[in-house]
Amino acid sequence: MAESVWTASYLEVTFRLFMAAMLGGLVGWERERNNHPAGFRTHILVSLGSALIMLISIYGFAEYMDEINVRFDPSRLSAQVVSGIGFLGAGTIMRHRASVTGLTTAASLWVVSGIGLAVGAGFMFGALLSTILVLVSLELLNRLESVWIKKKHLYIFHIIVADEPGKLGELASLIARFGGKIRKVNMEEQEEEEGEKTLEISFTVRLPDQIFIPHLIEEMRLLNGVRSVSSD
Repeated sequence: MAESVWTASYLEVTFRLFMAAMLGGLVGWERERNNHPAGFRTHILVSLGSALIMLISIYGFAEYMDEINVRFDPSRLSAQVVSGIGFLGAGTIMRHRASVTGLTTAASLWVVSGIGLAVGAGFMFGALLSTILVLVSLELLNRLESVWIKKKHLYIFHIIVADEPGKLGELASLIARFGGKIRKVNMEEQEEEEGEKTLEISFTVRLPDQIFIPHLIEEMRLLNGVRSVSSD
């Protein structure tokens, strides 16, 4: 047992650090199992480090509390974890085509840091309940989403086409036949080549998973007036 509210025994410190590592590891195991950027070890380290900083913030300066003009604020050091973890989370966010991935993993790191702070402060109920809710949201809701929500992805198509009336509508109709939904369109005039005016049209399109992209590109190329098609 701790002698006072501002001191903790070695046993209590050991218990809290092991709890932080275990709870962070549970969340990290789910991320690791699904092949996400930050996995088992990263989540353990974030949770463990956050718990340690919380322990230092509360108990690390107890010997100075009785000094004259000392103002003790146990939340000051730990508060920096909340902002500092953002730099680590940013490293898991990646852009692929027009889609952004890694946001969930970045959020899980942020939550795990909160769990570690809660364990370090001795708020075990909140830490345990948060871990359970995180695992439910990551695992169960992910399965429900894959069953009930038809996953679609964003693609950007760059098309060079003759500057003729109706070409934009033809391309939009073709995309719609493939089940695509146009999110953004950009058009730029190209320099004349051999007396012909051309346009570069960029479509940002959300397409279902089952669409074979090379097939759609080939259909675009077959349209009259289309000079080239590329995708990224």
